[in-house]
Amino acid sequence: MESAQSGTSNGALGGQLGGSALRDRTFHGSDPHTVAEAAICKVSSTKCQARTRLYRDGRLVEEGFPVARISDHLIDGKTTIWLDLRDPDHEDLLVLQDEFGLHPVAIEDAIVDRERPKVDRYDTHLFMTVYGAHLDTTSGELATSELSAFILPQALITIRKDDGLDIGKVVERWDSSPDLARQGVGFLLYGLLDFIVDGHFEAVQSLDDAVEELEDNLFDDKPKNVSVHRRSFELRKSLVLLRRVVLPMREVVNTLMRRDVRVVDSELMPYYQDVYDHVLRATEWTESLRDLVTTILETNLTIQGNRMNIITKKVTSWAAIIAVPTFITGFYGMNVPYPGFSARVGFITSIVIMIGAGAFLYWVFRRRDWL
Repeated sequence: MESAQSGTSNGALGGQLGGSALRDRTFHGSDPHTVAEAAICKVSSTKCQARTRLYRDGRLVEEGFPVARISDHLIDGKTTIWLDLRDPDHEDLLVLQDEFGLHPVAIEDAIVDRERPKVDRYDTHLFMTVYGAHLDTTSGELATSELSAFILPQALITIRKDDGLDIGKVVERWDSSPDLARQGVGFLLYGLLDFIVDGHFEAVQSLDDAVEELEDNLFDDKPKNVSVHRRSFELRKSLVLLRRVVLPMREVVNTLMRRDVRVVDSELMPYYQDVYDHVLRATEWTESLRDLVTTILETNLTIQGNRMNIITKKVTSWAAIIAVPTFITGFYGMNVPYPGFSARVGFITSIVIMIGAGAFLYWVFRRRDWL
């Protein structure tokens, strides 16, 4: 079997990455059944929903044509094809393997869930795995959506295993930059990566806002130890997952920018460099937030310890004050004669000593900030 070179190390990612279940709504709230509706194929040789687009000489000339006609269009060297498959099975991908000559290992990786973000190089094409991300600001849970892509000289084939990533927004991004469409597959790939990395940025920004809110609750007058702890662990878990998604993207984009890969030409290079810069910033931001959440957890434990010390100090001080009248009443309660025994003066003396000693101790403890 032909060996493949990977732009990043292989291996499935731990944690809840991707998923095989379809969603009722995308991360942006759109209906996944109808996004990019014009590109949906009415007739397809695949059992799953497919979307197609045809560019010729940098202009969009056709959408929603049957998958079986793709090979006919590719005869023209001036055409660029986009094919999107929504939750395909193994038989659907075998159709692509026969149609485009895709490597069996790449087909297997496209089927397996939770692959690590990477770029694999084969003789006739590249295989890429990336993840979209979205943070639920209420629960603090990070949701991810896995997308695989086969990158050929004249075609970009995207494989979506769930409906989290809004492919309609990617199409809108392509349509907003028609002047770059003549760059072919490099243009399509740039729009896709730019949208995904922007989603990473939005997730990091949401996490940053959540961490700031957590900092405010940390020093609230009313202690919220349990809620702060729970929220801290939720955000830390999401940051760890986001780091697994964002960190490998540096190598993914860097691999695509290499000249020997021949995906990015000189005109597109500044756009890919901008995406790479955003990836670096998102990575650094994620690392700093993870350290900050760790610091918040440690600070919260320290604050709890300080509050416990204050409570212990106050309880001990009051116990010392109460001990004085307890001692005096116990002394005067002895059944033996002593000065003032069974006399009015003895009672008055004991009361004065208890009040005086208690007041003196209270003054001393207040002066030392023990009460």
